[in-house]
Amino acid sequence: MTYFKKPDPVDVCIVGAGATGGTTAKVLAEAGLKVVVLEKGPRMKPENFSGDELKYVNRNYLWPDPKISPRTVRADEQAEAKRFQFSPTPQMVGGGTVHWAGWVPRPLECDFKMHSLHGDIEGADLADWPITYDDLEPYLTKVEWEFGVSGLAEANKYEPRRSKGYPTPPLQPTRFGKKFYEGSKKLGINAFPIPHALITKPHKGRTPSNYTGFWNQYGDPGTTRSSTLTSFIPEALATGNCELRTGCHIREVTLNKDGRAKGVIYIDLEGREVEQEASVVVLCGGAIESTRLLLMSKSNLFPDGLANSSGLVGKYATFHEYAFATGLFDKELHDPLYGFAGHYISGGSMQFYETDEKRGHIGGCILAASQVGHPINWVFPDRPEWGMAMKDADRDFYNYSMKIGIILQDLPQESNRVDLDPNVTDAWGLPVARITYKPHSNDIRMANWMVDKNAEILEAAGASKTIKVVPENSLTGNTCHQHGTARMGNNPSKSVLNKWCQAHDVDNLYILDGSSFPTSLGVNPTLTMMANAWRCSEYIAGVHAKGREDQHSIGSK
Repeated sequence: MTYFKKPDPVDVCIVGAGATGGTTAKVLAEAGLKVVVLEKGPRMKPENFSGDELKYVNRNYLWPDPKISPRTVRADEQAEAKRFQFSPTPQMVGGGTVHWAGWVPRPLECDFKMHSLHGDIEGADLADWPITYDDLEPYLTKVEWEFGVSGLAEANKYEPRRSKGYPTPPLQPTRFGKKFYEGSKKLGINAFPIPHALITKPHKGRTPSNYTGFWNQYGDPGTTRSSTLTSFIPEALATGNCELRTGCHIREVTLNKDGRAKGVIYIDLEGREVEQEASVVVLCGGAIESTRLLLMSKSNLFPDGLANSSGLVGKYATFHEYAFATGLFDKELHDPLYGFAGHYISGGSMQFYETDEKRGHIGGCILAASQVGHPINWVFPDRPEWGMAMKDADRDFYNYSMKIGIILQDLPQESNRVDLDPNVTDAWGLPVARITYKPHSNDIRMANWMVDKNAEILEAAGASKTIKVVPENSLTGNTCHQHGTARMGNNPSKSVLNKWCQAHDVDNLYILDGSSFPTSLGVNPTLTMMANAWRCSEYIAGVHAKGREDQHSIGSK
């Protein structure tokens, strides 16, 4: 390949234009830094999106094409890695915020001090975060108000302190949501409207226009959903300080002779190699792809991958397997639930979030009521796949079913990791990410206990039958959350990043996606990721702002 004309250097080069890349671009561009954002995928528009179930759920309209960008997965080092689109997220401007259902509950204080609370757990590697909930709270509020979130403050009696309410009210409960509240009330469970990354009243020039159930895994053709595609990225571009380049397949982070990041080499849509130099490089590609890029960026200084003197890059990966119980209601006794109408999620509880030794596991997680999907792909385990039996099942149960699911708070283990597959490459000839993952026994115990509770709520709401779906000895791949592969901490020998998500080894390299999480949360991670990216971006702007750089003392500030 030959180099295209080399672009001028900039203050900051951001890899990835998803949730955290968009947040980082907004904060830095508004602070006056010259920013280039490199994104592998395209920049779509609302008119590109619709409620086409086949297009979004059965095909690769938003999802990475496994023939072009495959991944492999295995349970342990002895197993052969198989091609599997493990934990996929859209590779496009907006990233996962384009397809997500958008539930954005806050974490609890306990999430940041798992090792202090529980000590050493056999087979796991718990660590405290180098920051606290109070450090993050102002930024959680900034994201909620700048991005656009709907919710009801104090409805969740287990929520930690918040300095401000929500910018728009919560969604009205769906029919299946009302069933969830009914069952929860009978059992004395605190239930509340889960905060959503969408607006229910006009906000920052946007108008809510779409309450369709075609939401989770679909793009939004209106202005209801909060996405960095339609909010933070355009706001960054409007400053005149940010340039967005799409179709950029990142190959390597380059270094100067002094070991500091020089820039990024990418392959453009014409197949040409381009090097973008920058004073600061920020990775926001997600825990899997950011790890892959670090490991591909080998050099004499870093023969095992960039910023990997600790040997921990890629390790302690966590993924939030989604487990659930489906409830079937007798149509002779209940009104239709019409699960496709209203929204994907309606109502949840965090009553079982913090550790209770009587449950037989540490930690806990949020649970949430949801629709069962749409007619072609609705979630009815053991549903007949053909003929009259399938038609009867659809007629009898589709409108009389619902789910209650959990975000499994899996424990970090050193053996669970992301590395480079030695045998499989992508369409550009680069090694793909290989995921090695096996659940901890605590994960399995938590999944079973929580899903049993979900079934209990469904039965209290009147379900005549419940069907449980939980992981056993390996993940089913029912996940699109990624964290932990470059955990942050104060000790460089036990972490990859410091509390500002700045690489211990390379002081002008930052990783602002979920890679930095020392432990997984018991809630969806995106709000926390965006808040942390905002926090760290303010630090970057203060330390690296043009004319105020101190290249040799950054790490000590």
